[in-house]
Amino acid sequence: MAHPQHRFYRVLFVVCLLVMASLALPGRWNRLASPGYLLLALTMIVGLGRPQTSESLASPTRHLYRGLGVLTVAAGLLWSLTPVESRDSGIPLILLWSLFSVWSSLRLVRSLAAEQRVGQQVITGAFAGYLMLGLTAGLLCSTLETIQPGSFSDLQHSGGSLLLHRQGTMDQHQPVWTLSFIRLNYFAFVSLTTMGYGDVVPVTPQAQMLGVVIATLGTFYVAVVMGLLISRLIAAESRRP
Repeated sequence: MAHPQHRFYRVLFVVCLLVMASLALPGRWNRLASPGYLLLALTMIVGLGRPQTSESLASPTRHLYRGLGVLTVAAGLLWSLTPVESRDSGIPLILLWSLFSVWSSLRLVRSLAAEQRVGQQVITGAFAGYLMLGLTAGLLCSTLETIQPGSFSDLQHSGGSLLLHRQGTMDQHQPVWTLSFIRLNYFAFVSLTTMGYGDVVPVTPQAQMLGVVIATLGTFYVAVVMGLLISRLIAAESRRP
């Protein structure tokens, strides 16, 4: 029987892939990404809200984490249903998602560090965590661009918001969930890997600092997780006769 945390690694990986696939769907189908983000947050609450090493069911830290996750889901749902003209509703979402995703990453790394050996499930969990960071970064970039249009510039489509190339014009009364987030998710993953193709660039100071944070977190996550996995492999080899 599979360990519950190992099942969570698989589920998180699948949910991340589904959200990424929905972003690539043509036409209006890519709007499925909006409920996909909420599903991702719920998956994190359930999987990472379990008691971890030296943490009891009644741990206040665990309950605080789950409470923050619920607030994040509520803010995401409110924001996705809000008309574009009321875009300032995305400010709480940026704050809550930032805190929740960083805390989720720390709990995931802690869970990976508790593994005694490196197997397929552990590698899946580590990769899922990286995808989770990328999707979170994409959501934060998209929210910032919605709140402050023109935060990012697309060299392929000069003039207009990165969120609205598919529609061509902005309808202030349309809900935020009808916007297309693909280009900014693309930018987020490129920044996470510190590659930077240069076709999408941050323009405002807020967007530039967000790009710095994304690149720093991506590098830090890879360094920490790789260190954990390598140390577990070395420990396993040393125990062999």
